[in-house]
Amino acid sequence: MIYWELFLAFFIPNIIGYGGGPAIIPLIETEVVGRYGWMTAQTFAETLALGNALPSPIATKMAGYIGYEVAGIGGAFVAVAATVIPTLLLMLGALGLLYRHRNSPRVKRMSQWVRPVIAMMMGWLTLGFLLESLSSSGTIHTLIIGVVAGIALIRFKTHPAFVVVGALIYGGLFLG
Repeated sequence: MIYWELFLAFFIPNIIGYGGGPAIIPLIETEVVGRYGWMTAQTFAETLALGNALPSPIATKMAGYIGYEVAGIGGAFVAVAATVIPTLLLMLGALGLLYRHRNSPRVKRMSQWVRPVIAMMMGWLTLGFLLESLSSSGTIHTLIIGVVAGIALIRFKTHPAFVVVGALIYGGLFLG
């Protein structure tokens, strides 16, 4: 029964919530604190603060932690699955629809309009990372990491994962 309650506690907010993790956190709090009483409001707030401090999507971190606290590893699995399933279903449905109409002129036009928007969004994100790096790590370290990463990626065709690991090692040695 606890697994079913965990599933519902995370599935319902994720299926009716719109806007991603931060937008559904109040819905999850209503379920976890209000309906089932698995946590106090204070404990939920602390869990949210910890989740915001860690990388990756907030909703899945919250689901994994709360599920584990309530019902162990099985609970964590059920809660994370309930968090991911709504998005997965919507994505599969949308991809199936796009694939079915892939030769449609409308779909092709839509794809042509989406690419520049994604490029601009990625550029904006990169600019934000650059400005954050300049303010927190300094110009010299940012330039060193940027130049070495650029050379490794472009000249030596190094896999991006290795470049990221190298930057993390550099940061740990010289910025930690």
